[in-house]
Amino acid sequence: MSLLVVGLSHRSAPVSVLERAALTADGQIKLAQDTVAAEPATEAAVLATCNRIELYADVDKFHAGVAELSTLLAQHSGVGLDELTPYLYVHYEDRAVHHLFTVACGLDSMVVGEGQILGQIKDSLARAQELHTAGRLLNDLFQQALRVGKRAHSETGIDRAGQSLVTFGLEQLASGGAVEKWAHGKRALVIGAGSMSSLAAATLARAGVAEVVIANRTHERAERLAQILNEADDTDVPARAVPMESVRAELTRADIAVSCTGATGLVLDAEAVAAAVEGRTGHAVAVEEGHEERRTSTKADARKTPLPPAGVGADEACPLDLTAPGFSVMGEAAVAGMDAATLEQHAAWAAGSAVDRREAARRTPEADLELISALAATAATVGRVPELRKPEPVAEVPRPEPVLFLLDLAMPRDIDAAAHRLAGVRLVDIESLAEASADAPMAADVDQVRRIVSDEVAAFGAALRAAHITPTVVALRTMAADVVAGEIARLDGRLPGLDDKQRSEIRQAVHRVVDKLLHAPTVRVKQLAAEPGGAGYADALRTLFDLDPETVASVSRAEDSTEKNRGPQ
Repeated sequence: MSLLVVGLSHRSAPVSVLERAALTADGQIKLAQDTVAAEPATEAAVLATCNRIELYADVDKFHAGVAELSTLLAQHSGVGLDELTPYLYVHYEDRAVHHLFTVACGLDSMVVGEGQILGQIKDSLARAQELHTAGRLLNDLFQQALRVGKRAHSETGIDRAGQSLVTFGLEQLASGGAVEKWAHGKRALVIGAGSMSSLAAATLARAGVAEVVIANRTHERAERLAQILNEADDTDVPARAVPMESVRAELTRADIAVSCTGATGLVLDAEAVAAAVEGRTGHAVAVEEGHEERRTSTKADARKTPLPPAGVGADEACPLDLTAPGFSVMGEAAVAGMDAATLEQHAAWAAGSAVDRREAARRTPEADLELISALAATAATVGRVPELRKPEPVAEVPRPEPVLFLLDLAMPRDIDAAAHRLAGVRLVDIESLAEASADAPMAADVDQVRRIVSDEVAAFGAALRAAHITPTVVALRTMAADVVAGEIARLDGRLPGLDDKQRSEIRQAVHRVVDKLLHAPTVRVKQLAAEPGGAGYADALRTLFDLDPETVASVSRAEDSTEKNRGPQ
């Protein structure tokens, strides 16, 4: 086994990097195809979700494989390799198996124990099978991962340790309260018709919303999802489908909007969200500026800044002559030649305090240039260097109750992060979910799931090592059959008088002798090969019986070809 996985997830990379590295459906296909076309890889599968991007491959060289897979991930994600590398993790052989089994059980999910990952692993395997990039190793690995994940959910209470990402997101929108109570009677808009959006629509319907509206670029898929919701036995919430062009209009009528599409750009910008809130309330939407925005001044702000008193600059203690002709018109020329120490001295003078020239002297040329440029820009706008004044305290304004709740489960994001700052809006996205899940409690069942994963990894490794010797055993039995056939043919030439019954008895007797002689060695060698370090038994068998290496290799190629061409299960 030479299984290698290279990837990044919410545990290794910030959401901003994951968002930039996100792959479209076409990008995932191209990545898998390019991986098997590259040198060290013979199989490949891509597992891409809203919080992970992983590339699985069967490679013949570890270091070359890591370098090639990392480079391919960087090329297809559009994030430079130097920037991406610090966030990548690498798992090899048994550690790679352990990683995928852990992922399948939901232990590596943002919400521990969630079951959606099983569907995503199944989709990843189906895609690799359709592309014929999955051979025996990845087929066996991913199918076993699905079985391990199902076992974890059926034999333990891991489901109690977490929920789906959809449920967790809705709980965050409801400020930790009961989703059913919060959602009851609200109107919901779901953008997208994929697995995550479908789950969101079904969850909202069961929570008792008044209506579910589905919007999708392929209108037929939206209609199909709406039909499924309307025909569901466990809810009587009406659902209808609308084209994507109607999203802005529907957003004005919605109380809750959930978006999870495969779009590479924004589906809802801040302007659309603000217009929706304004349409609901009839009032212009205020932007609630954070500390960062309050520290940023613009030219418009500078024009509103009161000019310094007329006496500023005329006092003999002022180091700058702000009354010099042409200063107000050519402010930049008036200060561009000044050094930082002089400018700081003026600022200190305007504030009525002393300046420490020694501190100013320690400034770097780059800092001087930055300070001079900033002061020159201000002077060019207002006509003089303003006074240095202490900022007045900013009163905290209570945030109004939201009238529009937004849940963005897409990666890259569907909804403009600037909507966070709009009054009357509550936005929960992957980044805020990651922060909220960091302190989520883990159930005691997690330890039991970890034991299941460890046992399954050991069993999978043993089965894989045993399977590794199968081509050698097949080649040995093929050689034995050829020997029997040759001897029977030689006997026919020597004893031409034998009738058919006699020939049949002799043939069966020889076959029984060969089978009995080979049975114990082949069974035992499979048992030994399944143990750690058992790979050498295949080499010993080939050496002892002088088996043709090409015959063994042809058996392996035939098995791999069958695996790659069998299609989705």
